[in-house]
Amino acid sequence: MQEIMPDRPGKPPNTSFWRAAFAPRRVVLNALMVVYCLALFLAFDFVYSTFTRGQEQARAARVYDPVYDHGFAPKFDGYDIWGEARYRLITDSLGFKDASTRDVPLTSDTRRILIIGDSFAEGIGLPYERTFAGLLNAAGQSRPQKVEFLDAGVASYSPSIYYKKVKYLLDIGLKFDEIVLLSDSSDVEDEASSYFCIDDDPKYHQYCTTPPGAVPQPAIKRDFFIDHFVVTNRVRITIKRWLQRRLGNRRASIDSDHNRIGWTTKNPDPARYKPLGVDGGIARSLENMGKLSDLLVSRGIPLTIVVYPWAQQIAQDDRDSHQERLWRDFCSRRCKAFIDLFPVFFAAADRNKDWYEHLYILGDDHFSAAGNRMLYEELAKRLLP
Repeated sequence: MQEIMPDRPGKPPNTSFWRAAFAPRRVVLNALMVVYCLALFLAFDFVYSTFTRGQEQARAARVYDPVYDHGFAPKFDGYDIWGEARYRLITDSLGFKDASTRDVPLTSDTRRILIIGDSFAEGIGLPYERTFAGLLNAAGQSRPQKVEFLDAGVASYSPSIYYKKVKYLLDIGLKFDEIVLLSDSSDVEDEASSYFCIDDDPKYHQYCTTPPGAVPQPAIKRDFFIDHFVVTNRVRITIKRWLQRRLGNRRASIDSDHNRIGWTTKNPDPARYKPLGVDGGIARSLENMGKLSDLLVSRGIPLTIVVYPWAQQIAQDDRDSHQERLWRDFCSRRCKAFIDLFPVFFAAADRNKDWYEHLYILGDDHFSAAGNRMLYEELAKRLLP
């Protein structure tokens, strides 16, 4: 066997010896270099993310309100978190999602349409300019006879809050010509289980669980990693989406999880509807929507209700949803118009097998930028003829 020896003077270098001698050291040095570069990347990412958080460093975007439970802080300019996304959020002087921290006068010479609803109306996960409300307002402002759209929607709103917030806005003197209310399939669950403390009907106060003087926590909590490592999070999401595409499971949760649309299915989970139950949630929804309708009639303000499908409802092929029937019947007596967008979104799904990836935020139930644009195009036909 040939013995590996160090190089001798006058002889060619024995490279195999030196490779063997320094291989472990090279591995350690390379590993340390990778760790060093990664640490630098994370440090720069942390500094960049922290210094681009805007006003949110000093205050939260989502705040408690004693009248209508929760809303946005006025004149907020920063970033918010939804799911895995961090996105720009700006509110105006009324605490409405907007393009700037502008002062909104209570009265206006131009036609005004107030939009209200929950997270779908808010356009959660997207900056204002890419939401249907932002697109409607841009289109309305470009017309010779301008139309202003004010977006009062916030995540987790339901009929109790629709009524209380609209009444509050009218009481402070805000003038608008019409309301467009996006009724969400989650509203019945919220009415069955939440917001008892603010309800005008005293029979619901027995279910209020918030101690007097206590301030409830915001409905959406922040994520330290997403807040402080924006670039790293985007890289992680890109890799995750690539793996999901390769494995073909981008729609796994949408195809299998139908509990989120609860009461519109044949077998809703009763635990999600305590204490009132599904029937109680429907009754309370109708009660508060009736109070809202009566309030608007007394002020001469027409009401339009819009319904739309969740991704799960399309996956389940729920083409004649209980959600549609409930509010179609309500609007036959109490609304200026009823806009049913179930057929439009189902038709889009029929045309494109990748409808979910196109119209909804991946891994979520809410509309993507493309879904918001489709919502805008359909509403513009009715609201901006």
